[in-house]
Amino acid sequence: MTSTVTVSNIGGPRLTLGFDRFDRLDLDRHLAVHGRLRAPALDDLVRMAEQVDLRGRGGAGFPFARKLMAVAARVEHPAADRTALLPGERGDERGSSEDVVVVVNGAEGEPGSAKDKVLLGRAPHLVLDGAQIAANALGTQRIVLAVESDEAARSVRAAISERRMPARVVRLTERFISGESGAVIRAINGETPIPPGVKVRASDSGVDGFPTLLSNTETFAQLAVLVSLGPDLYASAGTEDEPGTTLLTIGGTQVVEAPLGTSLRAVLDQCEVPPSPGVLVGGYHGMWLDPVAVSRAVLSRAGMRRVGGTVGAGIILPLAQGTCPLGEVTRIASYLAAQSAGQCGPCRLGLPDVVRSLMALTEGAGTVEDVRRAAGVGRGRGACSHPDGTARFVLSAMEAFAADIDAHRWGGGCGQSTYGVLPLPVPDGTEGRVAIDWSRCDGHGLCAYLVPELIQLDRYGFPVVLGTDIPSWMEKDVQKAVAMCPALALRVVGGVPGAPSRR
Repeated sequence: MTSTVTVSNIGGPRLTLGFDRFDRLDLDRHLAVHGRLRAPALDDLVRMAEQVDLRGRGGAGFPFARKLMAVAARVEHPAADRTALLPGERGDERGSSEDVVVVVNGAEGEPGSAKDKVLLGRAPHLVLDGAQIAANALGTQRIVLAVESDEAARSVRAAISERRMPARVVRLTERFISGESGAVIRAINGETPIPPGVKVRASDSGVDGFPTLLSNTETFAQLAVLVSLGPDLYASAGTEDEPGTTLLTIGGTQVVEAPLGTSLRAVLDQCEVPPSPGVLVGGYHGMWLDPVAVSRAVLSRAGMRRVGGTVGAGIILPLAQGTCPLGEVTRIASYLAAQSAGQCGPCRLGLPDVVRSLMALTEGAGTVEDVRRAAGVGRGRGACSHPDGTARFVLSAMEAFAADIDAHRWGGGCGQSTYGVLPLPVPDGTEGRVAIDWSRCDGHGLCAYLVPELIQLDRYGFPVVLGTDIPSWMEKDVQKAVAMCPALALRVVGGVPGAPSRR
């Protein structure tokens, strides 16, 4: 994938230094460009990270110094000294710094993001420098890199071999929720790679139950640049409150390194993005900005807050002219509903209701209030942040595309087709959808009882099917519903393994 992504910078490169000369920086090239690794002591590293307020670049923006201190505190105060242990904790075993694990979260399950894949593919030694700096400060050699693509895995393994360092590479499943910290830890531990139902901090109990420092790929690369430049020179780019640069993925195909504080318009101009009816900032858990907000937006946490946006994981998706905005929003919401882990009510039932309300609004039969009500039901109550992020994406669209929504509400449509310009994964042929043979359906209603997430009954007792891909966690339920349909009217269109298609 990285070979199809163009990389540029505004104001000079740091993370992307050397990209103009080399497709990939092997160890010799890395040393020539970035110099030899320095390894500050823990206190010095914490001080540097605090001085520039280094934040995670994975979306949450958590202060990196606090993560370091949380893990260090767990080493200094073993779990055996506490009256109660968290699930998975191992007592005395966790008191040794040698058991601490440093995890580079290279999961980039969101279709519109490419920046971390670019770093892993083209500057793997910069990422490994950051991981090794953190590991040395914490007194451990245990480093795990969790990646999603074969290309990233090959690049990282080659870099590890060049350095002869004891690091492990774990391949993750490519899906939207795979980057959630709990899902990454579970995947590394050989468990089902979904977020845990009960939140446990990685610094308390992570890989193998030991204290774990987990942060995303760019964060470790930023840490390496910080140690290499020193806090003062690092802070020469960016703003006084938010120093440094950040990586952004524009439209899924361009990666730009820009100083924090750069205007959004400057980044879009750099990428030759024409005027747009709306720009999504922060990715599919982010927020939509209308053209007025886009013209005022600044790429920093404070700057984005002022216009109702977020930097998030640095994903910027302009919506092209000529496609139906509400149709695009509904399409992505359908994808997000199918990507859930399916382990809690807000995802299993709440997200399908959001999709149904959007479909009704698109057809002119629903209202914005219906959408807001559906999106608000599961907020703050899910096993992870997926319901909240999806609600944020949908609700911001209600504001940014108010004129288009009015056209659908009162005119039956906006006159534009939905061309699917927002990026989604390329189907692999296994996706399937539920369909009804109406020449057979007698309205028994059993299907709605067996798979209420995908089928509901209208006031006459006939099924109304949600037109989304069947989530992987529902495949067995769908197979059961197809097999038990008394009229043999229920079928699967597409590729769910083991399901009778009745086509």
